[in-house]
Amino acid sequence: MQKQITEEQKQMARFAKAMGHPVRIYIIELLAKQACCYSGDLSEILPIAKSTLSQHLKELKEAGLIQGTIERPKIKYCLNQENWKKVQTLYKRFLDL
Repeated sequence: MQKQITEEQKQMARFAKAMGHPVRIYIIELLAKQACCYSGDLSEILPIAKSTLSQHLKELKEAGLIQGTIERPKIKYCLNQENWKKVQTLYKRFLDL
């Protein structure tokens, strides 16, 4: 009998894919240390093209790890606290196997 892949496993894989780049890990660490950060501030901190930064932020946002609020002319990014807790719970359970 073949077991099905669970929604939890799919979600863990999506989170892992989104965190699968050092720049994205850096962004998550930065946002975890402070309440929020503006996209313009991130582009000053990271030595990468704005379009590349935008792609990294998009990937993190689509995975639900961060959220962005438009405050013209900038976007304010914060960790999605609910999903970040979910990441911690899922991976702790997985790593404790």
